[in-house]
Amino acid sequence: MPGTAANAASAAKTASTAMTASTADASGGTETEEGTVGTPGGPERTGGPLRLAVIVGSVRAGRFGPVVSAWFAEEARKYGAYDVDVIDLAEAEHELPVAFPEFGEPLPPAVKAVHSGLSRRLAAADVFVIVTPEYNHSFPAPLKNTIDWFRDEWQAKPAGFVSYGGMAGGQRAVEHLRPVFAELHAVTVRETLSFHMAWERFDKDGRPRDEEGSTAAAKGMLRQLEWWGSALREARAKFPYGSAA
Repeated sequence: MPGTAANAASAAKTASTAMTASTADASGGTETEEGTVGTPGGPERTGGPLRLAVIVGSVRAGRFGPVVSAWFAEEARKYGAYDVDVIDLAEAEHELPVAFPEFGEPLPPAVKAVHSGLSRRLAAADVFVIVTPEYNHSFPAPLKNTIDWFRDEWQAKPAGFVSYGGMAGGQRAVEHLRPVFAELHAVTVRETLSFHMAWERFDKDGRPRDEEGSTAAAKGMLRQLEWWGSALREARAKFPYGSAA
């Protein structure tokens, strides 16, 4: 099995490589106000910190994801280039139905409220990091469902992955995510973080036992995301991606 960022001996290169993708078959379109910065179709901001959305992909009871995502979000804040927004899909305010309406049909008010709130946060992001476990050699169904509810929000932005699991460390989930995000016109970075036997890799305070190696690996991925995030934010401002998609 490939190594994990949590127990690797060398710095940033100890993070395992994973592949990202995002498949979107958005239903009902995006319910946001036209012309607002950070919304699809609105003007792009070109200065200041990059806005990083950390998406916690597991919703199951007793999940380990919040431990991993809280640590990574802290590392991203300490890195200094990002404003960090943690989006936990287990929270009721983020729950979208599995059954999509027909194209063109209005969303029910409750669904529209959830969809609009998530749309604003995803559209505002310059960079995404998906924190995912591995279920049966892939990523969780609720994560795929959320991805599929949106389209423009993902486009022309970089995405990275933090995975965790058993012996494989969630890496097969990441390999399935890469083509999904490619289909959504997102760019996935090479560096990833992967924690195999994750519940053994963190202490009771939620810190990686190999803190030096894990922090180095996180910085390696954050540097790649910073490069792509800055370049693509500037490009979107000069040449809106919708005209190329």
